[in-house]
Amino acid sequence: MQKKVRFYEQSGVAMTCRNFSEYLHMFDLREEHLVGRKILDTGAGASSFTAEAVRRGIDAYAADPLYSEDAAGLEERGRDEIGKFVAKLTERQHLFNWDLYGGPEQLRAIREQSFEVFLTHYRTNSRLNRYTAASLPALPYEKDSFDLILCSHFLFLYAEQFDQEFHKQALEELLRLCRAGGEVRIYPLLAFDGSRYEHLPALIEQLGMKGISAEFRPTKLAFIPGSYDYLALRKLAAKGVSNS
Repeated sequence: MQKKVRFYEQSGVAMTCRNFSEYLHMFDLREEHLVGRKILDTGAGASSFTAEAVRRGIDAYAADPLYSEDAAGLEERGRDEIGKFVAKLTERQHLFNWDLYGGPEQLRAIREQSFEVFLTHYRTNSRLNRYTAASLPALPYEKDSFDLILCSHFLFLYAEQFDQEFHKQALEELLRLCRAGGEVRIYPLLAFDGSRYEHLPALIEQLGMKGISAEFRPTKLAFIPGSYDYLALRKLAAKGVSNS
């Protein structure tokens, strides 16, 4: 049997530094549809999605265990992460789709800019009311708190570190926080070895028994080899309630 080629080597959970535009591409979102909705980015790391969303008048929040650190600690860690990230991608750049980014150095510039936007926002009082130090599968928010919950490059990707039970509890927690008629969106659906998360069908079946609909939708950020879709989990709205 031929050994699968890992597209990325990672020990521990990486600090992500993706920007608002990347989120729109990953989850096929339109900015105008985000206004008026309460949004949570979980496992957000140092992504600038929340900072850029708030600047656009969108009610966005972020959760990550990294937020127990101050800005100075995150700054040192983030700059080191970006350097290691770009070095790994450069070694394996032939495996990736560079249509959106152009190449490793262009992607480095995007990551650095996104990181600066995050840090600026994090240093302000926004750290107190927009960023929560917390990790799945238990987040300190009230039930039905958000209209849209996003999870980028965490669930499924780290299949070697987190077992099926963790993923089950994590999905249940995100759905607990999601309002009726809202959605949880997750990308990518692959592990680091390039294989689709093997327990996903079983998890979807379990959620379906609880009235959760699941849909695979095409992503506009097919950067990772073989990653062409994201997962949308939808909580059915109560009768007479519209989410349009």
